[in-house]
Amino acid sequence: MVFVTRKERFNAAHKLFIPEWSNEENLRVFGKCSNPNWHGHNYELFVTVKGEVDPLTGFVMDLKTQQHT
Repeated sequence: MVFVTRKERFNAAHKLFIPEWSNEENLRVFGKCSNPNWHGHNYELFVTVKGEVDPLTGFVMDLKTQQHT
């Protein structure tokens, strides 16, 4: 049994803001998440696949394929 892990990094941003409110009220309620230039986060995602090694290819899986189910 072999484990293969891949790490990906990505960024995401959001802005919490109610247009009917003043900037001050939005800041009071939502804090830095109401920033006019958005508020961002950095993420690391780890995906691990476990399986038997294919004796013909030496692969647990072909990491180049992008099949969606």
